[in-house]
Amino acid sequence: MIAAQQRVTNMQTSKRASMAVTIGATALISTWAFAHHSFAVFFDSEQGIVSVKGTVTDFNFRNPHGIIRLTVTDKDGKPVEWKAETNSPSILERRGWKRDSLKAGDEITVEGWRARDGAPYMRMRKVTRADGTVIGIPFETLEVR
Repeated sequence: MIAAQQRVTNMQTSKRASMAVTIGATALISTWAFAHHSFAVFFDSEQGIVSVKGTVTDFNFRNPHGIIRLTVTDKDGKPVEWKAETNSPSILERRGWKRDSLKAGDEITVEGWRARDGAPYMRMRKVTRADGTVIGIPFETLEVR
């Protein structure tokens, strides 16, 4: 009788452990899925291309998407931090970018598709240095090659 009760207790403990692992894996996969999002969720290609000129404060060349942060002076003369999301480093490298393509203090113009919510955030299409040099090959369409 005691052995049978112990088997039931062991089965219950095993079920709880399996449930905990399943819940944990689901939460982790959900986080990854949210982190790597669809273009259409955040950006609006229907509004056309927006262009901002400013000074780079940071360039994160990492997966799943890089981020360019720059300070832009708005129409009232106030500084505004803009973020431009890039493609993954592997795609950028195929298009001529390098980890050190941008550094803090660089003056650039960034063109891209604006965030749906109107935030100072865009999906990068093209980056041009102050001297007119384009960095890498611009993305002419939303299709990645």
